[in-house]
Amino acid sequence: MEIDYTNIKVIGFDADDTLWVNETYFRDAELAFAKLMAPYETANKIDQELFKRQIENLPLYGYGIKGFILSMVEIALELSNNSVSNQTIEAILNIGKDMLNKPVHLLNGVEEVLATLSLDYRLIVVTKGDLLDQERKLEKSGLMDYFHHIEVVSDKQEANYSKLLNHLDVKPSEFLMIGNSLKSDVLPLINIKARAIHIPFHTTWVHEQVETNKQDNKKFKTVSSLLDILPILNSTRQTKVNSIKNDL
Repeated sequence: MEIDYTNIKVIGFDADDTLWVNETYFRDAELAFAKLMAPYETANKIDQELFKRQIENLPLYGYGIKGFILSMVEIALELSNNSVSNQTIEAILNIGKDMLNKPVHLLNGVEEVLATLSLDYRLIVVTKGDLLDQERKLEKSGLMDYFHHIEVVSDKQEANYSKLLNHLDVKPSEFLMIGNSLKSDVLPLINIKARAIHIPFHTTWVHEQVETNKQDNKKFKTVSSLLDILPILNSTRQTKVNSIKNDL
């Protein structure tokens, strides 16, 4: 089944691991944390306990680096039976600060794609996480001028997207979402009759991993990079032009 993009007026972009590198820094931080906690547990056990605590803490802390730091501190105290040193707690905090101070490394083709699509579509960012951190990364990215609207949400579920589209006065059939997470950037959009394009990143947080059935796969495209989006939408643009010519 061919997917129709001819009605698209607004394109939403996920930020982390769609526009710039993010998850890689979390994997590096987890390795550094495991080394700090090596006197108390195995690396595998530390990783498992940290993941479980992050999931438990999502309703309290939300997504993002700050919640991740707090979860590391909690697990350090728990695994050490509250005997972990002040120096280790300081080292954990420094892991988090280092993450917050990372440069914003744009993924291949981001600026070319945004510059091209901004000529024909309204572009927005739809991302979840800590507001201050996401605003900081957007500012450092140098991409702000391409976007008409920035939306930082607590989660990416159908209700969040429906509320956003209603606020922007955009019909689901007029909206295309582009992102690396099937769970957050693709399936909720398909369910509300919008469009979505999946661009997998080489590493994905376990919490964002989902299985799709064959029927789902027919409702969205998966491409290998942002640059692959241009020929898809250029083809749609040409179809529009030809249709207008035929009507004249």
